[in-house]
Amino acid sequence: MTDSQTLCWKEMPTLIAEIQVAGDAIGLPFIAAQADLGDPEPMADAEGRPYAETSFRWIDPAHAYWRDRKLALHIAFLTAARLVAEPFYYSDGSLHTWRPTGLLDAVDCEQAKSTPNFGEAIIAPVHLPRGLVGAVFWCSREPVGVEALFEGHAGRLHNLAVKLVATHNEARGRPRNATVPQTLTRREVQCLRWAASGKTDGEIGIILTLSVSTVRFHLRNAAAKLGATGRAQSIQIAAGLGFVGARAA
Repeated sequence: MTDSQTLCWKEMPTLIAEIQVAGDAIGLPFIAAQADLGDPEPMADAEGRPYAETSFRWIDPAHAYWRDRKLALHIAFLTAARLVAEPFYYSDGSLHTWRPTGLLDAVDCEQAKSTPNFGEAIIAPVHLPRGLVGAVFWCSREPVGVEALFEGHAGRLHNLAVKLVATHNEARGRPRNATVPQTLTRREVQCLRWAASGKTDGEIGIILTLSVSTVRFHLRNAAAKLGATGRAQSIQIAAGLGFVGARAA
């Protein structure tokens, strides 16, 4: 274990307490957290004990939701946390944030609406480089006027969530084998962007007026700099680090 990991594990109890105190103060005392939505294992301490057992309490004390390894695949809040990077809130069967967005409008929250004793919630997604997505949820058993709470407290809650998730992932050494990438050249980025758009090496060569061998040379160099193995991982890591945006070059 590195020194930074040791320090992060020591910080975790304080961060967890801050998360809980913040929820208690605004009437959203029931908390769930996951540092990596792609990991079926629950968020846990250095000894592997889930925080849902040792630290946070849930609306239904008898529901050990963290033992459901498929949870992240069918819960509406987690779907929404993957779609937007800013905090949002749940009330009366729908999701909202500070701006209009069709992404949240399209998420089906019927399951949450039909869950007994589930009131309202504020959810803070945390999107970190290299594709890591986590989230923290503050919930109530009854309506508490969450729209006004969101307006007054969402920024601070999101900041706490970022600290918790980032610290926990650092403590666990996630993502594994991550290194500081070397600077990519303009040509390497261009080739990655067109590859991310689904273009073949031949098509990229035509677009950029390069030979196929030169395109492959740039993609191999980019992969080596990013610490990637293969085309798909190169694109994923490049996207997570901001080299590849939502539109092609």
